[in-house]
Amino acid sequence: MPAKEKPIPEFNEDSAYAFVQRQVDFGPRVPGTAAHRSCGDFLAARLEQYGAKVIEQEATVRAFDGKTLEMRNIIGAYRPELTRRILLAAHWDCRPWSDQEPLPEHRQEPVMGANDGASGVGVLLEIARQIGACLTDSSRLPAVGVDIIFFDVEDYGAPSWAADREDSWCLGSQYWARHPHQTGYRAQWGILLDMVGAGNACFMREYFSDHYAQSVVSRVWNCAEALGYGAWFVNARGGAVTDDHLYVNRLAGIPCIDIIDFDEQRGGFFAQWHTRRDDMDQIDSRTLKAVGQTLTAIIFSE
Repeated sequence: MPAKEKPIPEFNEDSAYAFVQRQVDFGPRVPGTAAHRSCGDFLAARLEQYGAKVIEQEATVRAFDGKTLEMRNIIGAYRPELTRRILLAAHWDCRPWSDQEPLPEHRQEPVMGANDGASGVGVLLEIARQIGACLTDSSRLPAVGVDIIFFDVEDYGAPSWAADREDSWCLGSQYWARHPHQTGYRAQWGILLDMVGAGNACFMREYFSDHYAQSVVSRVWNCAEALGYGAWFVNARGGAVTDDHLYVNRLAGIPCIDIIDFDEQRGGFFAQWHTRRDDMDQIDSRTLKAVGQTLTAIIFSE
């Protein structure tokens, strides 16, 4: 008899939306603030509640301006005994400056980060909840170990008024790639989520993703099309984005793609990117559903 096909859980977009809202309720999660500490505690507690083995990777990193920052990468491992693993990631910190605000007097204010940060984390928390619900029946679990990583200090890159350089961004993932949470850690492939909640989101095949992990990109975009989410996942080459996946690829050697709302023809990122208006008004549960259901199908079909 042919093997029985494993059921794919239904991704709950309302639950993911609530997880985004919960992060935003803390306020801007800028490293070194009370909101950042409280939100980090919440994320670690939720992963533990949903049955993950939680590892917190704490270190001091140096920003582009010489400032030292306390970094906290939060990792939730499912089925840690398995050697065959996949990696899912998003950044959970907020940008300290709204440097894309049109009025100069607002550019020193922090970004709320509903879409740029919280949306990806919200999707992954809902996936963690789905995996946790299957832990009592191993036949329902993915056949691989799943590691969810919330990278810190992604968005502390040099602002528009300072000299930018590529490695001023993604300090948490750079640290993790050089010092993984487990000696000799390997994953077959990884998927990063960033800015996955806007109503008019456009996910194109990001340049570095196609360069390092073309087969993973094709698998995800084909899956999205088959599920009816081709309006979000546009199967065309997009631009190159410096994001956490770049360092997972370059430094850790793990093929990793970026699902990110970036459309060069539209002008780049979503209109509220790095402004004070990146709030819950920008979050559309239908986009969370498109990303979350696609990712759930990929994970549970392993």
